Amino acid sequence: MNAIKETHFNFPQQTAFYKGKVRDVYTIADQYLAMVVSDRISAFDVVLPKAIPYKGQVLNQLAAKQLQATEDILPNWVIETPDPSATIGKIAEPFKVEMVIRGYLSGHAWREYAAGKRSVCGEPLPEGLKENDRLPQPIITPTTKAAVGHDEDISKSEILQQGIVSEADYVQLEQYTQALFKRGTEIATAQGLILVDTKYEFGKIGDQIILIDEIHTPDSSRYFYQEGYEALQQAGKPQRQLSKEFVRKWLIENGFQGKEGQVVPEMNNEWVQSISERYIELYEHITGEPFVRHAIDDVIHRVESNVTKAIERLITSE
Repeated sequence: MNAIKETHFNFPQQTAFYKGKVRDVYTIADQYLAMVVSDRISAFDVVLPKAIPYKGQVLNQLAAKQLQATEDILPNWVIETPDPSATIGKIAEPFKVEMVIRGYLSGHAWREYAAGKRSVCGEPLPEGLKENDRLPQPIITPTTKAAVGHDEDISKSEILQQGIVSEADYVQLEQYTQALFKRGTEIATAQGLILVDTKYEFGKIGDQIILIDEIHTPDSSRYFYQEGYEALQQAGKPQRQLSKEFVRKWLIENGFQGKEGQVVPEMNNEWVQSISERYIELYEHITGEPFVRHAIDDVIHRVESNVTKAIERLITSE
């Protein structure tokens, strides 16, 4: 299984390198970012030991389509997508929060609710809800953006009290988050899907707020199928979903939640392949287009060559 587990490129005018959980980010001439979306997969803020073929291509191409579909709401960081697994864009100063928005009681919010909590990040939740019920209205539940370790829930009031984001900027981030979620919901609905929850990351170039990173991908979002949703809820059965939650559930069932002393369970090739197919399935469902499996027999060289050529064009055109 040929997949991008890590990269060690040396691009023209490269000035810095950062390795995230999934992305390898190269700074070019202190002006641009070349972001390679690896095939690494993380859960509970831990990078799992095996990479997932085509996962990076799915995330990169889906994010590119979704960013293009929302650029009328606010500008984004993308300049060019020179390779199926890479994007080149503008450098922004990132806000140190991730704007999580939830339309349904699922995942982390459900786990908190099931433990007896009736608010998440200062947002109250009504009594009597079941897992995966639709919320009365979408709620924004921000998290801190940790460079290392776990992101932590944080409320709007705590963000403002700690001066993490100014009040004027935070109001704008809330408005953008609601508008983006509305658009993402419309896109999903057109393809027979429900956008359950997602997260957005923002940055600033000068005084302008822009959208950064990825949006509406299976790593940043959770989707249910519309067909059968109501019947499954009424029967108290799990929803059919397209997201990374099935990986988290498998890990939980095998005794792993990222806690100290826990060991990641063995990921055999069959399980790795099934994760790959689930990512491809989501791409095809949300775009309504067939997924083109680009050659991965020498995927590292392909990415390096395509990104290098794009950087050279960008620098030459200045």
